[in-house]
Amino acid sequence: MASSQTPLTQRLLDIYQRLLARYGPQHWWPAETPFEMIVGAILTQAVTWKNVEQAIANLKAAGVLSPEAIHALPEEELAALIRPAGYFNAKARKLKAFVAVLMERHGGDLDAFFSQDLASLRAELLAIHGIGPETADAILLYAAHKPIFMIDAYTVRLFTRLGLAREGIRYPEIQRLFMEHLPPDVPLFQEYHALSWPMPRRSAASVNPAARSALCWRSAPSARSGSARRESGQPAFPTSFGYNESAWGPARGGKGGAMDKQRAREAFFISKETFEPAYLALHR
Repeated sequence: MASSQTPLTQRLLDIYQRLLARYGPQHWWPAETPFEMIVGAILTQAVTWKNVEQAIANLKAAGVLSPEAIHALPEEELAALIRPAGYFNAKARKLKAFVAVLMERHGGDLDAFFSQDLASLRAELLAIHGIGPETADAILLYAAHKPIFMIDAYTVRLFTRLGLAREGIRYPEIQRLFMEHLPPDVPLFQEYHALSWPMPRRSAASVNPAARSALCWRSAPSARSGSARRESGQPAFPTSFGYNESAWGPARGGKGGAMDKQRAREAFFISKETFEPAYLALHR
């Protein structure tokens, strides 16, 4: 990153400060050891964190939450223990693949494994069965404490809506947005990533159903005045804000039809709790 701050650097840091002021420190990633973090990063693929917690609790109760124990455990027994995390057979193979590399190449020593430079460690992680860029970067950032910005679907969604990333942007491209315009600071990268998705971690029961319904609005920002949207509980974002409502897709059942659950969740996430503080960061 250049020695002087660019306008984009200032904007990214401003968004970060606003999100931090709004939500506070997230204390993420929840794990007692680096190895537990790695296990969680693999288990959380395509499943909620609540399910991951149940699977990790099973591993702890069985006394097998260690590289040596998982390496020795038959795959079918491991799969049974992590069943709450879903795709348990596939994830058992992924865990076994990781610990095989750790045990056979690094003597089971995570410190030795993590002592590699960032590029070499990332390449080795990506060569392991079942570990893609997002999982690899989660391990690098939260377990190895390497300065790499982790990207997930929530990060892409938020910064696309903010107009800082284009629709359909690829993982390396949006990662460069952060890596080239933020200081290479591990705590900053950890907190920024965690702050980009606080709302999905909230319990659905804590959300007022009436408010959630009001937020799943279909009209374009220019179709109604800001005051009318505020009165109805809808965010009064200007058309210059750069978000793309069309990405939500058409309502099911034609005009007035209900959005499917996934799009409703996305609409709620973008429209109010996360979109608003990020909006304020860009428009004082």
